Amino acid sequence: QVQLVESGGGLVQPGGSLRLSCAASGSILRISTMGWYRQAPGKQRELVATITSGGSTNYAYSVKGRFTISRDNSKNTLYLQMNSLKPEDTAVYYCTADTITTDWARNNYWGQGTQVTVSS
Repeated sequence: QVQLVESGGGLVQPGGSLRLSCAASGSILRISTMGWYRQAPGKQRELVATITSGGSTNYAYSVKGRFTISRDNSKNTLYLQMNSLKPEDTAVYYCTADTITTDWARNNYWGQGTQVTVSS
C-alpha cells in the first residue's frame, strides 16, 4: 500500500557530502514520524535520525552536527544531508515512515535501502 524509495547513495571520499532522499507513495492519509536507520556489515541496524511531522528532530550522537534530517510534507519526501563523512558512516541507509493509510490502518514502512560508502 505504501512504497518508500531511497536515492542518493554512492561512493564518497572521507570529508565529503551526500544527500539522501526518500519518497513515499501509495495510499497515504498521513505520515507522522519519519526516520533514517543504517546497517553496516556485521552490525545491527541503528538509528541515525528521526523527524516528526511538526519538524522536531532527534539524532544519534555519532552523527550530531554532521547530518541534517528534513522533510517536505507536501511531497511526502524525507531527506538526509550528510556532511564531513567518515569511513565509519559506511552502511546501507534505510528510511522509515510511520504511516496511516486511507483505510485508517497504521503501519511503519521501510524502504529498500541505499548504499553509502565512504572511502579514499
